Amino acid sequence: MILVLLGPPGAGKGTQARRLTEERRLPHLSTGDMLRAEIAGGGELGRQAAAVIEAGRLMPDEIVTGIISNRIDAADCAGGFILDGFPRTTAQARALDALLSGKGLALDAVLLLQVDEEALVERISGRFTCRNCGEGYHDRFKQPAEAGRCDNCGSTDFERRPDDSADTVRERLSVYRGRTAPILPYYETRGLLCRVDGMAEIGEVARQIDVALGGEAGGRPSGG
Repeated sequence: MILVLLGPPGAGKGTQARRLTEERRLPHLSTGDMLRAEIAGGGELGRQAAAVIEAGRLMPDEIVTGIISNRIDAADCAGGFILDGFPRTTAQARALDALLSGKGLALDAVLLLQVDEEALVERISGRFTCRNCGEGYHDRFKQPAEAGRCDNCGSTDFERRPDDSADTVRERLSVYRGRTAPILPYYETRGLLCRVDGMAEIGEVARQIDVALGGEAGGRPSGG
């Protein structure tokens, strides 16, 4: 099964991708992770990507698709995979179709985690983590049992990501709307888009995804 996971920053894509990886044995292919791995590997594509980053330019689609092409040829992707972070534009969606078609493959479903933007701003801007072990907390939804002390490791050292401020989150959401949201009709007209309530509890989001994918691991998507 080949899936694309879509949704704005903080919608919970990573959480659901990890669950799908565990339950359906589908590798979670994050564009950022693949890019870093390619650069670390020192191959031609990695050198090209490193030069683009060093010059401060946007990564060309052909480099990104080349990196994805290399990754999905790996043995662990033989049974399918989950793409997270790609495609972000209609041009990239078409490039992905061409890439998969050239390998005799095709997308099974595009999972869209839909969210309420203001609620999402609160969800993201309230996050903080234990600097020692990485355990995640939230000002409103998940405070440590003992104020100022990590439940997991006992550390009192916490941190917040600089890009989790409310203003920055709103800017990231604006970019998402402008660039990624327009690809939704591209997939919807082909019956591939499955809409999921990303504001629901994690277990309910998981249930909706399983229904969209046909219930059982390896089942065909039901669309919607």
